[in-house]
Amino acid sequence: MPVQPAQRDAGTLFERVSPVSTHKTNRDEVLLRTWWRTAPDRFTVTAEWPAAHPFYVSRLGLHDPLLLSETVRQTLPLLSHAAYRVPEGHQLLWKDFDWVMDPGAALADGSPAGLELHITCEDVKYRRDRASAISLHVDVERDGRPLAAARTRFTIQDRTVYNRLRGRYADAADATAQAVPLPPPAGRSRFGRDRFEDVVLAATDQPGRWQLRVDPAHPVLFDHLVDHVPGMLLLEGARQAALAAAHPAPTAVVGMDSAFVRYAELDAPCWLEVEGSPESGTVRVSARQDDQEIFHSTVTLIPVPATA
Repeated sequence: MPVQPAQRDAGTLFERVSPVSTHKTNRDEVLLRTWWRTAPDRFTVTAEWPAAHPFYVSRLGLHDPLLLSETVRQTLPLLSHAAYRVPEGHQLLWKDFDWVMDPGAALADGSPAGLELHITCEDVKYRRDRASAISLHVDVERDGRPLAAARTRFTIQDRTVYNRLRGRYADAADATAQAVPLPPPAGRSRFGRDRFEDVVLAATDQPGRWQLRVDPAHPVLFDHLVDHVPGMLLLEGARQAALAAAHPAPTAVVGMDSAFVRYAELDAPCWLEVEGSPESGTVRVSARQDDQEIFHSTVTLIPVPATA
């Protein structure tokens, strides 16, 4: 049977979230707070966005939308391990992820933002007694107001199968040691960033094309050793590429529809390209490595007054 959380109050069960449950080693990066089951495959998870974050920085008066992506991402290992009997050490593999956010509910007022995520798990596949694939539908509320909706699917591999699939890349320390040299960042403001170390794109000689900057020493994007480029780095690259395409117009990202097609390896350059016009409201960002598309995302943009 799935693990049952502890008593919250009369009629409601809850469990506090630990860093290991979110696959984070830095406790300060854990955004989730508590969770409880509301039906066999339905859950409520509470989260808190900090008033200020060194990487997920409020911009144009709005909370960083990638905070939403990271919040949902943290629910994948949480529910896998706590509710669907997936042992620690198994690997979660992102397949696709899309979300939309109401900017009116994402206003940053300088204080922490408390969230409630209502999650439905569907199309759950099992291997023996533990889940091997799960689809999540997530409705996010802030102070009772709808903030965002997200959908994602991921698969789960035990370590033995994962090592066989990854072959020579299975050892994270060896894979990290083979990472390509870090190229210089392509600027700051056009990518919505104040610090060079947080810019994940490097310039090329082609307009609308960048090299992904993969920095295994980045304290947020690489919280721990991994054997491939993290999905959150690919999402951040797509976000920054979309903002650069819209520059200098003050623009916010309010939606992303992404697919993780192949592993992005650390030992080969990864190239991002933007297609489409920001004036249309969406652009498509694709990532290629060794002449194969490994990731793509349709990014939704809206103009935001600079004084917002």
